[in-house]
Amino acid sequence: MNAGGGMTSEQAWVLGLASLASFMMSLDSLIVTTALNTIRQDLAASLEALEWTVNAYSLTFAVLLLTGAALGDRFGRRRVFVTGLALFTVASVACASSPDIGTLITSRAFQGVGAALVLPLSLTLISAMFPPRQRGKAMGLYLGVTGLATFGGPFLGGVVAEELTWQWIFWLNLPIGVIAILFTVRHVDETAGPGSRLDLGGVALVTLGAFGIVWGLVRGNAAGWSSAEVLGALVLGAALVIAFVLWERRAEAPMLPMRFFRLRAFATANPANFCVFASLYGTLFFLAQYFQTVHSEGPLDAGLRLMPWTATLMVCAPIAGRLADKIGERTFVVGGLLLQTAGMGWITVVADTDTGYPELLPALIISGAGLTMAMPAAQKAVVGAVRPQEIGQASGAFMTLRIFGGVFGVAVTVAVFAGAGGYDSAGEFSEGFTAAMGAVTALAFVGALIALGMPGRRLTPVTAPAQATR
Repeated sequence: MNAGGGMTSEQAWVLGLASLASFMMSLDSLIVTTALNTIRQDLAASLEALEWTVNAYSLTFAVLLLTGAALGDRFGRRRVFVTGLALFTVASVACASSPDIGTLITSRAFQGVGAALVLPLSLTLISAMFPPRQRGKAMGLYLGVTGLATFGGPFLGGVVAEELTWQWIFWLNLPIGVIAILFTVRHVDETAGPGSRLDLGGVALVTLGAFGIVWGLVRGNAAGWSSAEVLGALVLGAALVIAFVLWERRAEAPMLPMRFFRLRAFATANPANFCVFASLYGTLFFLAQYFQTVHSEGPLDAGLRLMPWTATLMVCAPIAGRLADKIGERTFVVGGLLLQTAGMGWITVVADTDTGYPELLPALIISGAGLTMAMPAAQKAVVGAVRPQEIGQASGAFMTLRIFGGVFGVAVTVAVFAGAGGYDSAGEFSEGFTAAMGAVTALAFVGALIALGMPGRRLTPVTAPAQATR
């Protein structure tokens, strides 16, 4: 930070490049969702194969996030960040060149591996570069740039689905990835986390445990929640996560110190943010489908109708992040989740086959504003709870729980939707949609209750927090 209180050039480069990487991966995820029907027709894909086109990315992404953060601390954050960008870019080219759905799914899985190396380190690089009093503003700007992808993703996905070939979804990543790699090598200094040993036992246990849990969640609705496959995966995954906790308590150089969970901010902001993303992804999964199935809109028009909701991330996140530096994180996480509760509760009550878009628009804006209030504040609370040299480990845990939240939210809302409705008619879909939005509302409200346990505003800046009472 310079003497005038603004950003230094080093801070600006780190923030810009970390945000660009997040932009690329967020954009890719959203465009894929809106172009699935085009992919289905071109590659003669089954419904299950289409689900795996989305889930293969989420699966590898979620299970390797902690490992990605640990590798960055061990081998250098810039080095691993660049490696992840390169892998993601190459995998994107493989996706665009896929001759069949099996190749596309495999390439999507490798995209998830690259994203798992990049995204936790993007947050780590920002958190390490900015002092606590500037961190909320920086994270708000980071989310604001990501919001450009969220804002434009549905629209661009609609354009691709209707006007271009689906391969352009992935070709777009090539120039962005190359630019990000070149500028990162030139303008970002190398840093590393504490210690030099890689916790191989911890890596193996958390990877296999996370794989089991995520596999069970993504397969639950297709295979049946009481099936041996799903129950076995969930039980085995939970057992391995418990083994990971026991291992980390004894490890000389743990990849995730268990004492973090004695820190009040870390132990409350993480599950609250889990609920933020469970509610967000549950909403995102069904909202565009509602406009297409019930309102009979095409992909492009459905994307346009989502833009007032997604635009709030670009507009509100930087403001919320800046104010969180002054007011404290708890106010924004609790308030944001309550706004999401109100917005989705509104839609749950009024959405029907004859509900006009103007009746839904205020709820979409309220919901979007609430989510964008909560996100940067939760991030700031988690990374601010640990010492600066431990930010990489905290970021990995935060990002892992964030992705688990998204997978969990989709699994829950799909199960609720299937129990109350279906795709046979607009009326049947509407019944399922309102039930699913009720589940989204409940997830947001639970998150708000958890966030009430977060610590209040600190009266003085703390540069190296480590007290268990926080």
